[in-house]
Amino acid sequence: GRLGPNRVGPYGLLQPLADALKLMLKEDITPANVDKVLYYLAPAVALAPVIMSVTVLPWNASRDWGAVAPRVDSGGILLLLAVASIEVYGVILAGWSSNNKYSLLGGLRASSQVISYELGMGLAIIAVILMSGTLSTQGIVGMQAKSDIVSSGFWNWHVLSFFPFGLIACVVYMISMIAETNRAPFDLPEAETELVAGFHTEYTSFKFAMFFMGEYANMWIVSAICVTLFFGGYLAPWGPLGYIPPHLVGDGFAAFLNNVVLAPFWLLSKLALFSAFFILVRATFPRLRYDMLMKLGWKGLLPIALMNVFFLALSMALRPILGLVTGHLVAVGAMLLSLILLFLWKKGEYEAVRKEASAGALVPIRRASTATPTEANVEF
Repeated sequence: GRLGPNRVGPYGLLQPLADALKLMLKEDITPANVDKVLYYLAPAVALAPVIMSVTVLPWNASRDWGAVAPRVDSGGILLLLAVASIEVYGVILAGWSSNNKYSLLGGLRASSQVISYELGMGLAIIAVILMSGTLSTQGIVGMQAKSDIVSSGFWNWHVLSFFPFGLIACVVYMISMIAETNRAPFDLPEAETELVAGFHTEYTSFKFAMFFMGEYANMWIVSAICVTLFFGGYLAPWGPLGYIPPHLVGDGFAAFLNNVVLAPFWLLSKLALFSAFFILVRATFPRLRYDMLMKLGWKGLLPIALMNVFFLALSMALRPILGLVTGHLVAVGAMLLSLILLFLWKKGEYEAVRKEASAGALVPIRRASTATPTEANVEF
């Protein structure tokens, strides 16, 4: 079979550039009866938040790139949450301004989907804030490192710290980030079999390319946020793999290698793994029905994330009283007990519904009456 678009550049690596140039040269068609101001504004609104998010993502420890040294953020997480909520406006505006029913349905689906899954994502981020004690993205990465290079490694990352609370928060965030980016199996806003192309059905040329650039760039941004929060950001899996001692090559060259070469290398390597994760999920799971999508967000991820934050806070409150290990184990035991009770309650509820359905199935079905409406009313 065909391996893929591998003709443009080595192994097809320049195919995205070729697609972008092709779309820029395409004829720009604007349908009649569209709201032109909002129609042209929507692609920019969808793309701009992704670019803004890059400003608070740490690429190295010092954030020093020579001539440019950005100020270390003190509330980068708040900016990320605020910017993430703006992106959906571009999708809604595109659906409403296009004067197309399919586009409008795609925009409404996207808005309800983002609202449903941003709650779980926000609670997962709150869990990280509790574990790290800071709103700074740079500070969150710093909390996953140790002053001793040798003892610093993946075992200090938030995905494994405060186990199992960090792991639960990570899983909730990763599911939510797929839904946030409208990727399969959560690509209901652009379901081809139902909505043609979804909210961007009426867009052509470079405006169409802007939506796709925003969508794929957003995949990298949410992946970078996940790496920063849970997987150590620019930190190496083991401390010595990401640090060159100054006495080997000199202070200046060592700083260059550590900040400009090794730190971005490890961050980009983790982002590449997340890109493979998106591809794997897309190839593995079928598209969910819309009711299943909403049920997973509201009845699945949201209660789990809320319970995770509650028991994580309980663990942190009990540690000074009962000790580091005992306080954590008490909180984990309380969470397990709550899950068992919840399972038994839901099981009893399911059995009751099942018995009611079984009893209803035994009732004989009455044949449809062939009498006139007046006679049928009298009969009943």
